[in-house]
Amino acid sequence: MAINRQHIIKQLYTFFTNRIVSHSIIWLFVLIISLFIGQPSSSFIEALAIQITSLLFIAGIVYFNLYYLIPNFLTKNKFLTYSALFVLACIIITPLRALALFLLFDILDTPWPQMLFLSFISIFLIASVSTVVKIINDWLKHTRERQELQRQTMQSELRFLKSQVNPHFLFNTLNNLYALTLKKDDRAPEIVIKLSEMMRYMLYECNEKRVPLKKEVSYIRNYLDLERLRQGKKVEINFEVSGLVGEQQVAPLMFTPFLENSFKHGLNHHLTQGFVNIQLSVDEQNVQFFIENSKAPALPKDPNRRSGGIGLVNVRRRLELLYPEHYDLDIDNNPNTYAVNLLLELE
Repeated sequence: MAINRQHIIKQLYTFFTNRIVSHSIIWLFVLIISLFIGQPSSSFIEALAIQITSLLFIAGIVYFNLYYLIPNFLTKNKFLTYSALFVLACIIITPLRALALFLLFDILDTPWPQMLFLSFISIFLIASVSTVVKIINDWLKHTRERQELQRQTMQSELRFLKSQVNPHFLFNTLNNLYALTLKKDDRAPEIVIKLSEMMRYMLYECNEKRVPLKKEVSYIRNYLDLERLRQGKKVEINFEVSGLVGEQQVAPLMFTPFLENSFKHGLNHHLTQGFVNIQLSVDEQNVQFFIENSKAPALPKDPNRRSGGIGLVNVRRRLELLYPEHYDLDIDNNPNTYAVNLLLELE
């Protein structure tokens, strides 16, 4: 039923926004108003004929303005030429309209100069209104086109950025899994299950602009369980959640690069003990993600690795696209710790 109603509404919108239909409705409306405010006549048929004749001349100047003067002069910044031709067209159409009304209906209630002046003013004003309407309509059209182009560009860029995040994470995780299988570690099957759940989330549930926060938290828990299995007792991993986590909508995989970096660029360079502390706080308006990890005072330099990696660059770009002016990201890089505090405004 709802689908049929939406289909009917869409058909009605298409019908009424058709140029011929919409213009016909406008001119019918103008005709009705003209019948009420026009000159009195002996019969309704005569009054209707007078107003239709008058509107034919007005429609002529309006469409001449819309489809010739504006496209060829006004839109090309030839304002003086446009203005001169516009006034000239009004001057030409004025006596023609008055002559037609006089010959057909013998309308001459006022002296010719006064009648021509009043007729010129009315034609000029109506034609000027068509110019204003055309300018506003073109501006709205260009605004919609620009917004649609920006939306398509943003979606394309987001798809590209997310396509970088997923293989990046998968590459790191498969490397870890490969190392455990070489050692024939009993924890490998459990990692495979966790990885399967995470990949299902990334492949089938992260294609939307927003996902429920509870699914993102479940993904983080699986990620950390996988890292606990891999890291063993040498790393202390803590994850605390405060507030009610439910259907709040957040961008998918927004926290993943920080999780990756805490292990890849922090703990993996420790030879002894290390830690990762994560806190996620939720209220009615915001979600705050805080992560802090220990790191070696001086990380080994790999000449084959570009500085910074792609994770942090991607997440900054995604924040700019998905949360413009509605997020706060603070990064504190100390000699022994690395901390990230991300605040997102919930929709």
